[in-house]
Amino acid sequence: MILPHSYMAALLLTVLSMICWGSWANTQKLTGKWRFELFYFDYTFGLMIAAIVAAFTFGSLGFQFGSGGDGFQFLDDLARAGRRNMAYGLGAGVVFNLANMLLVAAIAVAGMSVAFPVAIGLAMVIGVVGNYFVKPQGNPSLLFLGVAVVVAAIILDAVAYRAHSLKESGKEIKAGKTRHVVPRVSWRGIVLSVVSGVLMGSFYPLVEMGKQGDAGLGPYAISFLFALGVFISTFIFNLFFMNLPVQGEPVEIPAYFRGTMKQHLLGLLGGVIWAVGTISNFVVASAPDAHLGPAISYGLGQGATLISALWGLLIWKEFRGAVPKVKLYLTLMILLFAIGLTLISTAAL
Repeated sequence: MILPHSYMAALLLTVLSMICWGSWANTQKLTGKWRFELFYFDYTFGLMIAAIVAAFTFGSLGFQFGSGGDGFQFLDDLARAGRRNMAYGLGAGVVFNLANMLLVAAIAVAGMSVAFPVAIGLAMVIGVVGNYFVKPQGNPSLLFLGVAVVVAAIILDAVAYRAHSLKESGKEIKAGKTRHVVPRVSWRGIVLSVVSGVLMGSFYPLVEMGKQGDAGLGPYAISFLFALGVFISTFIFNLFFMNLPVQGEPVEIPAYFRGTMKQHLLGLLGGVIWAVGTISNFVVASAPDAHLGPAISYGLGQGATLISALWGLLIWKEFRGAVPKVKLYLTLMILLFAIGLTLISTAAL
Protein backbone atom coordinates (compact mmCIF):
# COMPACT_ATOMS: atom_id res chain seq x y z
CA MET A 1 0.00 0.00 0.00
CA ILE A 2 1.13 3.57 -0.61
CA LEU A 3 2.06 5.56 2.50
CA PRO A 4 3.86 8.91 2.86
CA HIS A 5 7.47 8.48 3.97
CA SER A 6 8.32 12.03 5.08
CA TYR A 7 6.85 14.85 7.15
CA MET A 8 6.51 17.06 4.06
CA ALA A 9 4.66 14.39 2.05
CA ALA A 10 2.34 13.82 4.99
CA LEU A 11 1.78 17.57 5.39
CA LEU A 12 0.82 17.87 1.72
CA LEU A 13 -1.72 15.08 2.16
CA THR A 14 -3.23 16.84 5.17
CA VAL A 15 -3.52 20.02 3.08
CA LEU A 16 -5.33 17.97 0.43
CA SER A 17 -7.56 16.54 3.17
CA MET A 18 -8.28 20.03 4.47
CA ILE A 19 -9.21 21.36 1.02
CA CYS A 20 -11.45 18.38 0.21
CA TRP A 21 -13.25 18.40 3.56
CA GLY A 22 -13.83 22.12 3.29
CA SER A 23 -14.97 22.15 -0.33
CA TRP A 24 -17.28 19.18 -0.93
CA ALA A 25 -20.36 21.03 0.36
CA ASN A 26 -20.12 23.41 -2.60
CA THR A 27 -21.54 20.61 -4.71
CA GLN A 28 -24.70 20.69 -2.61
CA LYS A 29 -24.98 24.45 -3.03
CA LEU A 30 -24.60 24.07 -6.80
CA THR A 31 -27.59 21.71 -7.01
CA GLY A 32 -29.90 24.67 -6.39
CA LYS A 33 -33.23 23.74 -4.81
CA TRP A 34 -32.44 20.01 -4.81
CA ARG A 35 -33.31 18.70 -1.32
CA PHE A 36 -30.32 17.67 0.78
CA GLU A 37 -32.00 14.33 1.60
CA LEU A 38 -32.02 13.45 -2.11
CA PHE A 39 -28.54 14.88 -2.65
CA TYR A 40 -27.27 12.62 0.13
CA PHE A 41 -28.04 9.38 -1.69
CA ASP A 42 -25.73 10.35 -4.55
CA TYR A 43 -23.15 11.67 -2.09
CA THR A 44 -23.05 8.25 -0.39
CA PHE A 45 -22.72 6.43 -3.71
CA GLY A 46 -19.76 8.65 -4.64
CA LEU A 47 -18.07 8.04 -1.29
CA MET A 48 -18.43 4.25 -1.61
CA ILE A 49 -17.12 4.21 -5.18
CA ALA A 50 -14.07 6.29 -4.25
CA ALA A 51 -13.24 4.02 -1.27
CA ILE A 52 -13.40 0.90 -3.47
CA VAL A 53 -11.22 2.46 -6.19
CA ALA A 54 -8.64 3.61 -3.63
CA ALA A 55 -8.57 0.17 -1.97
CA PHE A 56 -7.80 -1.67 -5.20
CA THR A 57 -5.31 0.90 -6.51
CA PHE A 58 -3.31 2.79 -3.89
CA GLY A 59 -4.16 0.20 -1.25
CA SER A 60 -3.03 -2.74 -3.39
CA LEU A 61 0.10 -1.51 -5.18
CA GLY A 62 2.34 -3.08 -2.57
CA PHE A 63 4.97 -0.40 -2.09
CA GLN A 64 5.59 2.45 0.25
CA PHE A 65 5.92 5.85 -1.39
CA GLY A 66 9.52 7.05 -1.29
CA SER A 67 10.98 4.06 0.53
CA GLY A 68 10.53 0.81 -1.39
CA GLY A 69 7.91 -1.84 -0.77
CA ASP A 70 6.48 -3.81 2.08
CA GLY A 71 4.17 -5.88 -0.13
CA PHE A 72 1.15 -5.53 2.15
CA GLN A 73 -2.16 -5.08 0.35
CA PHE A 74 -5.79 -4.17 0.99
CA LEU A 75 -7.12 -7.76 0.78
CA ASP A 76 -4.38 -8.94 3.16
CA ASP A 77 -5.60 -6.34 5.63
CA LEU A 78 -9.19 -7.57 5.49
CA ALA A 79 -8.16 -11.24 5.75
CA ARG A 80 -6.19 -10.76 8.97
CA ALA A 81 -8.41 -8.16 10.65
CA GLY A 82 -10.14 -8.97 13.92
CA ARG A 83 -13.92 -8.79 14.16
CA ARG A 84 -13.79 -6.11 16.82
CA ASN A 85 -11.51 -3.97 14.67
CA MET A 86 -13.85 -4.35 11.73
CA ALA A 87 -16.80 -3.43 13.95
CA TYR A 88 -15.00 -0.24 14.99
CA GLY A 89 -14.50 0.66 11.33
CA LEU A 90 -18.16 0.10 10.45
CA GLY A 91 -19.33 1.85 13.64
CA ALA A 92 -17.18 4.88 12.86
CA GLY A 93 -18.92 5.16 9.49
CA VAL A 94 -22.35 5.01 11.11
CA VAL A 95 -21.50 7.69 13.72
CA PHE A 96 -19.95 9.93 11.08
CA ASN A 97 -22.93 9.50 8.79
CA LEU A 98 -25.45 10.73 11.34
CA ALA A 99 -23.14 13.66 12.17
CA ASN A 100 -22.69 14.52 8.51
CA MET A 101 -26.39 14.40 7.73
CA LEU A 102 -27.01 16.82 10.58
CA LEU A 103 -24.24 19.00 9.15
CA VAL A 104 -25.81 19.01 5.69
CA ALA A 105 -29.13 19.90 7.31
CA ALA A 106 -27.43 22.74 9.21
CA ILE A 107 -25.91 24.03 5.95
CA ALA A 108 -29.40 24.09 4.42
CA VAL A 109 -30.72 26.09 7.40
CA ALA A 110 -27.81 28.38 8.34
CA GLY A 111 -25.35 28.33 5.44
CA MET A 112 -21.75 27.09 5.04
CA SER A 113 -20.04 29.96 6.84
CA VAL A 114 -22.00 29.16 10.03
CA ALA A 115 -22.57 25.40 9.98
CA PHE A 116 -19.01 24.41 9.10
CA PRO A 117 -17.11 26.55 11.64
CA VAL A 118 -19.41 25.54 14.52
CA ALA A 119 -19.80 21.83 13.70
CA ILE A 120 -16.36 21.01 12.33
CA GLY A 121 -14.59 23.30 14.78
CA LEU A 122 -16.28 21.58 17.71
CA ALA A 123 -15.54 18.20 16.13
CA MET A 124 -11.89 19.15 15.89
CA VAL A 125 -11.71 19.90 19.60
CA ILE A 126 -13.36 16.61 20.59
CA GLY A 127 -11.51 14.59 17.96
CA VAL A 128 -8.04 15.97 18.76
CA VAL A 129 -8.44 15.35 22.49
CA GLY A 130 -9.90 11.86 21.94
CA ASN A 131 -7.24 10.87 19.41
CA TYR A 132 -4.44 12.13 21.61
CA PHE A 133 -5.54 9.87 24.45
CA VAL A 134 -5.87 6.89 22.08
CA LYS A 135 -2.42 7.51 20.54
CA PRO A 136 -0.37 10.36 22.14
CA GLN A 137 1.95 12.02 19.61
CA GLY A 138 3.27 15.57 19.22
CA ASN A 139 3.82 18.43 21.65
CA PRO A 140 0.71 18.50 23.89
CA SER A 141 1.18 22.14 24.93
CA LEU A 142 1.17 23.43 21.35
CA LEU A 143 -1.54 20.99 20.34
CA PHE A 144 -4.03 21.95 23.03
CA LEU A 145 -3.17 25.65 22.81
CA GLY A 146 -4.07 25.45 19.13
CA VAL A 147 -7.33 23.76 20.01
CA ALA A 148 -8.13 26.51 22.54
CA VAL A 149 -7.56 29.18 19.89
CA VAL A 150 -9.92 27.34 17.53
CA VAL A 151 -12.58 27.27 20.26
CA ALA A 152 -12.32 31.06 20.43
CA ALA A 153 -12.79 31.21 16.65
CA ILE A 154 -15.92 29.05 16.91
CA ILE A 155 -17.41 31.35 19.54
CA LEU A 156 -16.69 34.40 17.38
CA ASP A 157 -18.41 32.79 14.41
CA ALA A 158 -21.53 32.08 16.47
CA VAL A 159 -21.52 35.67 17.76
CA ALA A 160 -21.17 36.99 14.20
CA TYR A 161 -24.10 34.85 13.06
CA ARG A 162 -26.30 36.12 15.88
CA ALA A 163 -25.34 39.74 15.27
CA HIS A 164 -26.01 39.41 11.54
CA SER A 165 -29.38 37.73 12.17
CA LEU A 166 -30.40 40.52 14.51
CA LYS A 167 -29.39 43.38 12.24
CA GLU A 168 -31.97 46.01 11.43
CA SER A 169 -34.22 44.60 8.70
CA GLY A 170 -36.52 47.52 8.04
CA LYS A 171 -38.37 50.47 9.40
CA GLU A 172 -41.96 51.48 9.51
CA ILE A 173 -43.60 54.68 10.55
CA LYS A 174 -46.20 54.34 13.26
CA ALA A 175 -47.82 57.13 15.26
CA GLY A 176 -45.25 59.59 13.91
CA LYS A 177 -42.35 57.51 15.26
CA THR A 178 -39.81 55.23 13.62
CA ARG A 179 -39.99 51.65 14.87
CA HIS A 180 -37.25 49.18 14.07
CA VAL A 181 -38.42 45.75 12.97
CA VAL A 182 -35.99 43.00 13.94
CA PRO A 183 -36.42 39.41 12.74
CA ARG A 184 -36.78 36.63 15.26
CA VAL A 185 -33.52 34.70 15.58
CA SER A 186 -33.74 30.98 14.80
CA TRP A 187 -31.13 28.89 16.58
CA ARG A 188 -32.06 25.71 14.72
CA GLY A 189 -28.97 25.96 12.51
CA ILE A 190 -26.70 26.45 15.53
CA VAL A 191 -28.26 23.53 17.44
CA LEU A 192 -27.95 21.21 14.43
CA SER A 193 -24.32 22.28 14.02
CA VAL A 194 -23.48 21.65 17.69
CA VAL A 195 -25.02 18.15 17.75
CA SER A 196 -23.28 17.38 14.47
CA GLY A 197 -19.95 18.55 15.90
CA VAL A 198 -20.21 16.35 19.00
CA LEU A 199 -20.89 13.27 16.87
CA MET A 200 -18.33 14.26 14.24
CA GLY A 201 -15.61 14.46 16.87
CA SER A 202 -16.45 10.96 18.09
CA PHE A 203 -15.96 8.95 14.90
CA TYR A 204 -12.20 9.41 14.45
CA PRO A 205 -11.18 7.80 17.76
CA LEU A 206 -13.27 4.78 16.68
CA VAL A 207 -11.24 4.66 13.46
CA GLU A 208 -8.02 4.65 15.48
CA MET A 209 -9.32 1.89 17.73
CA GLY A 210 -10.01 -0.18 14.60
CA LYS A 211 -6.34 0.20 13.63
CA GLN A 212 -4.92 -0.84 17.02
CA GLY A 213 -3.40 -4.21 17.91
CA ASP A 214 -2.04 -7.15 15.93
CA ALA A 215 -5.39 -7.58 14.14
CA GLY A 216 -5.67 -3.87 13.37
CA LEU A 217 -6.70 -2.58 9.96
CA GLY A 218 -4.56 -0.54 7.59
CA PRO A 219 -5.73 2.87 6.30
CA TYR A 220 -7.27 1.66 3.05
CA ALA A 221 -9.09 -1.25 4.68
CA ILE A 222 -10.48 0.96 7.45
CA SER A 223 -11.52 3.49 4.78
CA PHE A 224 -13.46 0.79 2.94
CA LEU A 225 -15.26 -0.44 6.07
CA PHE A 226 -15.92 3.15 7.11
CA ALA A 227 -17.50 3.89 3.71
CA LEU A 228 -19.54 0.68 3.97
CA GLY A 229 -20.89 1.82 7.36
CA VAL A 230 -21.88 5.16 5.81
CA PHE A 231 -23.52 3.46 2.83
CA ILE A 232 -25.62 1.03 4.87
CA SER A 233 -26.74 3.53 7.50
CA THR A 234 -27.79 6.09 4.87
CA PHE A 235 -30.84 4.02 3.99
CA ILE A 236 -31.89 4.14 7.66
CA PHE A 237 -31.06 7.72 8.64
CA ASN A 238 -32.10 9.32 5.36
CA LEU A 239 -35.58 7.81 5.42
CA PHE A 240 -36.05 9.43 8.82
CA PHE A 241 -34.95 12.84 7.52
CA MET A 242 -37.16 12.46 4.47
CA ASN A 243 -40.24 11.85 6.60
CA LEU A 244 -39.36 14.31 9.38
CA PRO A 245 -37.32 16.99 7.58
CA VAL A 246 -35.56 19.82 9.40
CA GLN A 247 -36.71 22.20 6.68
CA GLY A 248 -39.58 22.03 4.20
CA GLU A 249 -42.20 19.36 3.59
CA PRO A 250 -41.64 15.58 3.74
CA VAL A 251 -40.20 14.17 0.54
CA GLU A 252 -40.92 10.82 -1.12
CA ILE A 253 -38.48 8.35 -2.71
CA PRO A 254 -39.83 8.89 -6.27
CA ALA A 255 -38.62 12.50 -6.06
CA TYR A 256 -35.04 11.18 -6.28
CA PHE A 257 -35.66 9.90 -9.79
CA ARG A 258 -36.97 13.28 -10.90
CA GLY A 259 -33.59 14.91 -10.32
CA THR A 260 -31.56 16.17 -13.27
CA MET A 261 -28.35 14.54 -14.46
CA LYS A 262 -26.43 17.59 -13.21
CA GLN A 263 -27.87 17.24 -9.70
CA HIS A 264 -27.02 13.52 -9.49
CA LEU A 265 -23.48 14.07 -10.82
CA LEU A 266 -22.89 16.87 -8.33
CA GLY A 267 -23.94 14.54 -5.51
CA LEU A 268 -21.52 11.85 -6.72
CA LEU A 269 -18.75 14.42 -7.04
CA GLY A 270 -19.38 15.66 -3.49
CA GLY A 271 -18.98 12.12 -2.16
CA VAL A 272 -15.78 11.54 -4.14
CA ILE A 273 -14.24 14.82 -2.95
CA TRP A 274 -15.02 14.02 0.67
CA ALA A 275 -13.68 10.46 0.32
CA VAL A 276 -10.38 11.69 -1.15
CA GLY A 277 -9.92 13.96 1.85
CA THR A 278 -10.82 11.23 4.33
CA ILE A 279 -8.61 8.54 2.82
CA SER A 280 -5.70 11.00 2.66
CA ASN A 281 -6.19 11.78 6.34
CA PHE A 282 -6.42 8.13 7.38
CA VAL A 283 -3.25 7.36 5.42
CA VAL A 284 -1.29 10.17 7.08
CA ALA A 285 -2.40 9.07 10.56
CA SER A 286 -1.18 5.52 9.78
CA ALA A 287 2.23 6.41 8.32
CA PRO A 288 4.94 5.58 10.91
CA ASP A 289 7.61 7.73 9.23
CA ALA A 290 5.47 10.88 8.96
CA HIS A 291 5.51 11.55 12.74
CA LEU A 292 2.12 13.24 12.71
CA GLY A 293 -0.20 10.76 14.38
CA PRO A 294 -4.02 10.79 14.43
CA ALA A 295 -4.53 13.80 16.72
CA ILE A 296 -2.40 16.15 14.62
CA SER A 297 -3.51 14.80 11.22
CA TYR A 298 -7.15 15.09 12.23
CA GLY A 299 -6.62 18.57 13.68
CA LEU A 300 -4.91 19.81 10.52
CA GLY A 301 -7.52 18.21 8.30
CA GLN A 302 -10.16 20.15 10.16
CA GLY A 303 -8.62 23.30 8.75
CA ALA A 304 -11.53 22.53 6.45
CA THR A 305 -13.46 24.81 8.77
CA LEU A 306 -11.47 27.79 7.53
CA ILE A 307 -11.74 26.71 3.89
CA SER A 308 -15.51 26.31 4.09
CA ALA A 309 -15.93 29.64 5.89
CA LEU A 310 -14.02 31.36 3.11
CA TRP A 311 -16.23 29.66 0.50
CA GLY A 312 -19.33 30.86 2.32
CA LEU A 313 -18.04 34.39 2.82
CA LEU A 314 -16.29 35.11 -0.47
CA ILE A 315 -18.12 32.99 -3.04
CA TRP A 316 -21.64 32.45 -1.70
CA LYS A 317 -21.84 35.87 0.01
CA GLU A 318 -23.68 34.44 3.02
CA PHE A 319 -22.92 37.56 5.08
CA ARG A 320 -23.81 40.03 2.34
CA GLY A 321 -24.70 43.44 3.79
CA ALA A 322 -23.10 42.71 7.17
CA VAL A 323 -22.49 45.72 9.42
CA PRO A 324 -18.86 46.66 10.31
CA LYS A 325 -19.08 44.94 13.71
CA VAL A 326 -20.00 41.62 12.09
CA LYS A 327 -17.20 42.00 9.53
CA LEU A 328 -14.75 42.55 12.40
CA TYR A 329 -15.95 39.36 14.12
CA LEU A 330 -15.51 37.39 10.90
CA THR A 331 -12.02 38.77 10.29
CA LEU A 332 -10.96 37.86 13.83
CA MET A 333 -12.54 34.41 13.42
CA ILE A 334 -10.46 33.69 10.31
CA LEU A 335 -7.30 35.02 11.98
CA LEU A 336 -7.81 32.83 15.06
CA PHE A 337 -8.43 29.75 12.92
CA ALA A 338 -5.19 30.40 11.05
CA ILE A 339 -3.23 30.81 14.31
CA GLY A 340 -4.80 27.67 15.83
CA LEU A 341 -3.97 25.54 12.79
CA THR A 342 -0.40 26.84 12.75
CA LEU A 343 0.06 25.84 16.39
CA ILE A 344 -1.36 22.36 15.73
CA SER A 345 0.92 21.79 12.72
CA THR A 346 3.94 22.99 14.73
CA ALA A 347 3.12 20.48 17.48
CA ALA A 348 4.31 17.69 15.17
CA LEU A 349 7.82 19.15 15.15
